[in-house]
Amino acid sequence: MAKPGVQFLRLCNILGLILLAANVAEPQKTPTSAGASDTLPPGYSTSVTGGIHDFDFYIGAWTVHSRGLKARNVGSKDWREFSSVICVTPYLNGGANVSEMYSPASGSSGLTLRTFDLEKRQWVVHYISNKTGQLDPGIFGGFDGSQGEFFGADVDNGQPIKARILWTETDHDHVHWEQAFSYDNRTWETNWISEMTRANPSSTCEEGHPNTKSH
Repeated sequence: MAKPGVQFLRLCNILGLILLAANVAEPQKTPTSAGASDTLPPGYSTSVTGGIHDFDFYIGAWTVHSRGLKARNVGSKDWREFSSVICVTPYLNGGANVSEMYSPASGSSGLTLRTFDLEKRQWVVHYISNKTGQLDPGIFGGFDGSQGEFFGADVDNGQPIKARILWTETDHDHVHWEQAFSYDNRTWETNWISEMTRANPSSTCEEGHPNTKSH
C-alpha cells in the first residue's frame, strides 16, 4: 500500500493536470428563456447536489461487465460486450477519489477523478482515456440515497451533446451504471451500461492500480 504522502503527491499531480487542461470547468448554466434553442433533455440539471461520502461505497476493487452501442446517434440496436476491472482510491478524507479502469481484452484503460465541492455540495467528475489522452469537460451531480445523477455538456464526434450518468447502488457488492447522450436536447440515447461486482483488492489491484499481470 502506498504511503499517505505518496498518495497526496499523486492526487496533486492529477489535480494539476485537471487545472491546466480544463482551466477549472464550471457547470453549464441552465437557460432562463423558453426558446427552442434553450430546450433541455428530460431531467437535465447541473445543479444536482450530494454529500461528501457519496462514493464511500465505491472504494476498492470491481469487476465490470459492460455493453456499449456499436454506433451512436444512428438508431443502432447493436451492442458490443466487454469486461474490465476498476480500482478506486480515496483521498482527502472522502472528498476526492481516483478510479482506474483496465480492459484486458482491448488493453484500453482510463482514469476518473472525482472531487467534492464543499461550498456547492456537488461532485465534479472528469475522465481521461488512454486512447486520446484528452480530459473531458466534466459532469456534475451527486447521490440521493442509493441513486446518483450526473449531467454535463460535451462533444461526441464533433457534435455538441448533453451527457447523463446514472448510478444505482444495488447492494453492498453490486452497482448498476449507465451513460446516455442527448443530441437534440429533447431525448436521451443510452449508449453504455455496466454491471459492477465487488472484487478482492489484493488480487485485482496493486497500489491502487489494476493488476494487469493477473488478467
